[in-house]
Amino acid sequence: MKIVVVGGTGALGAHAAGFLHAKGHHVSIAARKAPPENTLVATMPFLQGDYVQGDYTPDRLRGFDAVVFAAGNDMRHFSHSLDAEDYLLHANGECVPRFARAAREAGVKRMVQIVTAYPQATPELVEGSFYLRSRLMACEGARAEGRSGFDVLSVNPSFMVGGSPGMPSYNLDPLVRWAMGIDEAPLFAPPGGSNFMSYRSLSQAIEGALLRGEPGKAYLVGDETLSFTEYLNLYFEAVGSAVRLEERDEAHPVFPDELMIQGRGKWVRYEPDADEAALLGYVRNDVANGVREAVAAFRTTHAEAV
Repeated sequence: MKIVVVGGTGALGAHAAGFLHAKGHHVSIAARKAPPENTLVATMPFLQGDYVQGDYTPDRLRGFDAVVFAAGNDMRHFSHSLDAEDYLLHANGECVPRFARAAREAGVKRMVQIVTAYPQATPELVEGSFYLRSRLMACEGARAEGRSGFDVLSVNPSFMVGGSPGMPSYNLDPLVRWAMGIDEAPLFAPPGGSNFMSYRSLSQAIEGALLRGEPGKAYLVGDETLSFTEYLNLYFEAVGSAVRLEERDEAHPVFPDELMIQGRGKWVRYEPDADEAALLGYVRNDVANGVREAVAAFRTTHAEAV
């Protein structure tokens, strides 16, 4: 299958691109900036552009069998001189469906978008979060662009963990540095927890959606529900540290409150549908492996620091 991964220089997109490449698909990367040198995705054909600016016209998408869309916007992606709510509702809620229309007009047969689990797993959070509203609009709006011959599906994952060699991670690298003792920070974990999922499991689910997914479906995917204490202790175990964290109800400098969309001390608990997980074909009980993958990727990417 000839696939373009939009957002292929981000953590999830790069991992999915590498996985699909290893499975024998012909993969191209689309993003605003070229991928880092000495990475697998840097060896793949590259389409530079910004979907928010409408750069991916039908002419540029013509010839691809499928799209993996991993380019949704969050708080990292806009200038703070802009209004966050207006920007995200536009970038996610309007521009992602517009991209889907362009893909349909280009003759693309299937589009799988990576969104987020929260609107399905914790719908009560959506009303109070313009970010989650924007992601829900993207999820529903892009799928509404599906027609006969153009299938649009969503794969909606939980809290993600993993890594790809040479690809930095803005939220996982600090955890690795902390566990390795490179950066000092208090040795505790905040209360609460979430469903976690490895990059490997998500990449498997993406390929499963491309090959077998039901047109128009939004798949809630995930793996293990862990406390934040259990999750963060996995990093210390992965680097060979004897440290074991205890829970403390305080803001943490390395695992900040903004990473917990549900709020500190609260949980996102769910069990993915077993039949859907089997259809998409992703492994379970893989979170510890995802943490080990994050550590290995950090060591490769930042060899000078270890």
